[in-house]
Amino acid sequence: MNWIVWSGFFAIFLSVLVLDLSVLHRESRTMSVRQALVWTVIWICVAMSFGALIYGLYEHHWFGWRLDPGAPSGAEAWLQYVTGYLLEWSLSVDNIFVIAVIFTYMKIPAQFQYRVLFWGIVGAIVLRGVMIAAGAALIHAFDWMFYVFGAILLLSAARMLKDDDEFDPSTSVLVRIARRVYPLTERLDGDRFFTVVNGARAATPLFVTLLLVDFADVVFAVDSIPAIFAVTQDPFIVFTSNAFAILGLRALYFAIAGLMVMFRFIKYSLIAILAFVGVKMMLHHHVEIAHLLSLGIIVGFLFLGILGSVWVSRREGREAKE
Repeated sequence: MNWIVWSGFFAIFLSVLVLDLSVLHRESRTMSVRQALVWTVIWICVAMSFGALIYGLYEHHWFGWRLDPGAPSGAEAWLQYVTGYLLEWSLSVDNIFVIAVIFTYMKIPAQFQYRVLFWGIVGAIVLRGVMIAAGAALIHAFDWMFYVFGAILLLSAARMLKDDDEFDPSTSVLVRIARRVYPLTERLDGDRFFTVVNGARAATPLFVTLLLVDFADVVFAVDSIPAIFAVTQDPFIVFTSNAFAILGLRALYFAIAGLMVMFRFIKYSLIAILAFVGVKMMLHHHVEIAHLLSLGIIVGFLFLGILGSVWVSRREGREAKE
């Protein structure tokens, strides 16, 4: 009967997406930082509400939910879901900075960015579903994949520590391929992805931006997907925590993009989180780190990054006034 729960999840998720675009954000408009913060809180509440369903499924077997041998209890499943959600949510912050560069390079007006992010999420869910299924199959087939995934995370942390170069969309192979496959126009046509130029259909810069955003998400998923497998290998928890974290990415983007200067040290928090999760995954067969401890460490790293960023920004503000 597990297919009923999976179908119900997709029905809920798609309903929320349709409601968001067709009712709540029908018109293309700029989202203020205050509105973005409010919506970020709303999406977090929605995700945490789904966590209650996770508890019921694993503790009380709601809707005939069948568990595999060794499946977590309701409380443990809920903790894994929240930890996975927070992990994916925090790692999305670095993705947000890349998306901001893409929008700037492609000269996409703020009022059209929400539409790009909406359809980018639809593509990201599909692509991540494939990657999660492949990752779960590899881990169940080969125990040594924990070491491989752990090494990927440690290398990613080291790359982030050394890499100070900004993402340059002009060097993207994806853009060059798109130009060869389908006619492109340099002119925007409102919030449309396709338009008609001289009687022929052509893709607008908005569509190219959508391709770049989805490609950026896949690149960052190479880090985040192995990271969440360090928390749990349950496909349902992995996928749903990822899906709800991505669902709030749009509002989170407008919130952080407007406060980008204040979060200069978040990068180092993400490096520390990746390194910790990488080590945890490589020690999976030797040392068991409690999920509650993992959640506390992730929250701690995020808090230190935010606190340090805000403190330095306020100090520089006082110095500028003096």
